[in-house]
Amino acid sequence: MKQIIKFFGSFLLILSFNNGSFAQSANTYQNPLPVKFGDPYVLHVKGDKYYMYGTGGGAKNGFAAYSSLDLVNWKDEGQVFYASNQNGWSDSTAAWDGAYWAPEVYAHNGKFYMFYCAQWKENPGKELENFRIGVAVANKPTGPFIDLSNKPIFDPGYPIIDANVLFDKSGKIYLYYSRCCYKHPVESEVATWAKQKGWFESIEESWVYGVELKPDFSGVIGEPVLLLRPPVKMDDKQAEWESRSVTSKEVNRRWTEGSAIFKKGNTYYMMYSANYFGGKNYAVGYATSKSPLGPFTKAANNPVLQKNSERGGVVTGTGHNSVTYSPDGQEMFCVYHARTLSTGEERVVFIDRMRILKDGKLVVEGPTTTSQAAPTK
Repeated sequence: MKQIIKFFGSFLLILSFNNGSFAQSANTYQNPLPVKFGDPYVLHVKGDKYYMYGTGGGAKNGFAAYSSLDLVNWKDEGQVFYASNQNGWSDSTAAWDGAYWAPEVYAHNGKFYMFYCAQWKENPGKELENFRIGVAVANKPTGPFIDLSNKPIFDPGYPIIDANVLFDKSGKIYLYYSRCCYKHPVESEVATWAKQKGWFESIEESWVYGVELKPDFSGVIGEPVLLLRPPVKMDDKQAEWESRSVTSKEVNRRWTEGSAIFKKGNTYYMMYSANYFGGKNYAVGYATSKSPLGPFTKAANNPVLQKNSERGGVVTGTGHNSVTYSPDGQEMFCVYHARTLSTGEERVVFIDRMRILKDGKLVVEGPTTTSQAAPTK
């Protein structure tokens, strides 16, 4: 009898997944979710649903979305943004199929705005990585999203990815992004060490910047401010975990990307990802500040989310997170992508609880793969 019940339950799960949604228990859930996204971002529309956007998910030359009432059961909403829209500024024929990466959607003044990265079709230097950030608008969270302009928000003169936006209580709006590693060699003790070992001639780095946005998103105000970068010295407490892609001889790059900013009390928390996004060492840390544009101080308890494969687990490549809350607003969740032994190179979505302790320390209770209580309603 138990075998029959187990088979029937498995059949239901397979059936619901094939129908574009996935039903878990009403009281529990288990990671990973059957959503094949990288860089997942969750928007909660009050009185409506949660909407999840990400890289991949079956979208071609654009972005797809999923919806949920409870953060556990997700419905495939299909593709919501197409690069071929009337104001499209990207190049779908460029490397990485146009590099449609890391969309984030924000509700603002009755509309929905999608900030995303793509290859810019204006490329006189024929750069391999010609990424810029654009913004598209829609009347609904499921689109269709149309670019506000036929060009990126702004051009800092170097490739940028991973847009993240803060609508501050001051009324100002801030854009955060990562300058790519591409053609950005940086001198550091790690770079010198790697060269002395004969591994790499140079180490390229990506850095996180912040800049104020114009209220209509048509451009930026002032100059971008450098907020986060990999450590220069090897005795820096953050150097070991942020340099693993180099010290494991994986690749000659150190990343600081995937920023996710939020405010708790009087403190701004900026979560970020380090190491090679395609490798096992991808991990998440955070930094804090009293101002939206810093200075930010990295936390002593970093990384707060990393692989557990060396501790008997099956999860690697944890990173590029967003932050959301349970339906009743009482629980905070970290939404991120990772890989498992069974999913292989495919990035899938995880949702784990996170907390801010009384001393201000941020803690992520993951990665988990066992059954746990569903978000409180």
